[in-house]
Amino acid sequence: MPKMKTHRGAAKRFKRTGSGKLKRDHAYTSHLFANKSTKAKRKLRKASLVSKGDFKRIRQILTYMK
Repeated sequence: MPKMKTHRGAAKRFKRTGSGKLKRDHAYTSHLFANKSTKAKRKLRKASLVSKGDFKRIRQILTYMK
């Protein structure tokens, strides 16, 4: 059986926290800022954690992530 490979696209998008959770960036941050409120843009700057249901799926494709 060959080794499992880490999904490289996912590896670039997620970082692991000290407690083992996954950190992600927000979507909708590349353009069309004139339509978004200042409050919305400020909240999009900060990273957030991956939800519990998504964590189970992402964990499988990030097999060797530290």
